[in-house]
Amino acid sequence: MYYNAAIYAALIAFLINLILSPILIPFLSRLKFGQYVRDDGPKSHLKKAGTPTMGGIIILISIILTSILFLKDNMDGLAVLFVTVGFGIVGFVDDFIKVVMKRSLGLRAYQKIIAQLIITGFFGYYLLNSTNIGTKIIVPFSGGMVIDLGICFIPFLIFAMLGTVNAVNLTDGLDGLASSVTVLVATFFTIVSWGENSSILPIGAAVVGSLLGFLLFNSHPAKVFMGDTGSLALGGFVVSTAFILKMPLFIIIVGLIYVIEALSVMLQVGYFKMTRKRIFKMAPIHHHFELSGWTETKVVSVFCIITAVMCLFGLLGVQ
Repeated sequence: MYYNAAIYAALIAFLINLILSPILIPFLSRLKFGQYVRDDGPKSHLKKAGTPTMGGIIILISIILTSILFLKDNMDGLAVLFVTVGFGIVGFVDDFIKVVMKRSLGLRAYQKIIAQLIITGFFGYYLLNSTNIGTKIIVPFSGGMVIDLGICFIPFLIFAMLGTVNAVNLTDGLDGLASSVTVLVATFFTIVSWGENSSILPIGAAVVGSLLGFLLFNSHPAKVFMGDTGSLALGGFVVSTAFILKMPLFIIIVGLIYVIEALSVMLQVGYFKMTRKRIFKMAPIHHHFELSGWTETKVVSVFCIITAVMCLFGLLGVQ
């Protein structure tokens, strides 16, 4: 019953993005909402300084407007939208502090964590009290076997939610990287939703359409960056969708790039604290490959190919 709605949702979100981007990108530029570029990063990134950021606003608007059309009385879809917008708002505040108030670190770490925990708490309450999902998750490559985490579900939910959201945030460091990887991951969950006739199919399709539209302006050379507004929102979408489908373990497979990006930062920081030496030339790992001689477009292409292959692999795991 959601099939036609999914197609229309993808097309409408794409068109909204296509219309809004040429309007809002110059507006963000006039407001001087420009990207800050680290001095210790790849020198090729210095020319990106001043490129409009906070483009995640465009992604969110297109998803919200599309959802208004297709998510009436769709509680699971609205729950995913709540998490997506909630984390997007946290990202927006972080971007605003960094870009407008000129405080380079943005929100304090504890402020981000508290805000993310509040959103996770509301979503967890919904899962446990308003759905039949409960504390069950599907095990990949098990023929559909479901395990009940019981009391361990809450800490697992917190770890998965915060881990995924911040891993997607770390992936947003090159032109079109986070949006390209995430459009593939969103397509994977949309296909699964289609096969399961899940009520969240329309919002999954809306995210795919929105990102395809955004990529027209975010691919190299980027005319706009999504900022934390976009990356945190997309992380929220990925992880909330996975839990609604009982598939959080599949994030490790289809979101392998997210996992690698996050692990590279943890390894770099941990190893440096112990030895005062670095494992990578720079973390997250996409910068390591850049400093090793890869072009920005090659890094994005390779990471997208890996994600596409892992999404195909993930579809086998659903069987």
